[in-house]
Amino acid sequence: MTQLSHATRSHITPSKKVIHTANAHTTVAEFGRSTSLRCLVFGLLVLVPNSWAQQRPPILEQIAKTYGLDSFGQVEAIRYTFNLDLPGVINLSHKWEWEPKTSKVSYEGKDKDGKPVKVTYMRSELSSQPDNVKKQVDPAFNNDNYWLLFPFHAYWDTGTTVTDQGMKKLPVGTGSAELVSVKYPSEGGYTPGDTWDLYVGKDKRVEYLVYHRGGPVKPSLVIVSWAGYKKAGPLLVSTEHRGTADGKPVHIWFSDVSVKLAGSDTWMKAQ
Repeated sequence: MTQLSHATRSHITPSKKVIHTANAHTTVAEFGRSTSLRCLVFGLLVLVPNSWAQQRPPILEQIAKTYGLDSFGQVEAIRYTFNLDLPGVINLSHKWEWEPKTSKVSYEGKDKDGKPVKVTYMRSELSSQPDNVKKQVDPAFNNDNYWLLFPFHAYWDTGTTVTDQGMKKLPVGTGSAELVSVKYPSEGGYTPGDTWDLYVGKDKRVEYLVYHRGGPVKPSLVIVSWAGYKKAGPLLVSTEHRGTADGKPVHIWFSDVSVKLAGSDTWMKAQ
């Protein structure tokens, strides 16, 4: 679900031109993609009627509600640091602050040459931003945000085909979970036809995620756990993802996750 480096072209997750509907308080923005291994990105998003989402399996909304969908409109801002370790390939951290209602994003990290980068911009005004924001920073934001909030995006991205396949064996270890498959369109975006398999427990929390790439770019298969669950205000987040990318170890995790609600100046740290 992620591209791992702005300097490399081997992505874990692609960009998609999908249709996105969120809470009415969520700002609609353009989601782009960089040619890098770091960024999980999903194309242009446009607002569509909520009735579209109602045509899909009920479990998709149940999952999103488990993670705090009904309270997302209360969120004024989210802070988090995205960390990635692909041994022998790349190790990085991105620090973000995002205001969903205004589309304001603040970023701290490093560019492909290791030089510090610090920038604040409005995603609703992305076309007027410098090239490094359009081609590197915003795609990285898109990547990291999907990793943190994928249960919401899976529900919001109503251009997908979602199937509830019932109880299936977990992709790793023993046990079973309900398999919810999210397939992106075969046309549009950079790598059409990608599929995301969510293995969901009885508590409607994702336990594992398996990504199948629709195109030839590597990695083709990513299998990661969803663990390290914490509450940040009204939102439930998974902070630990361990597994493999085409058989090679990968570790993605979040630190310093905090949420600020509307009408408050207090940051609520995930715990």
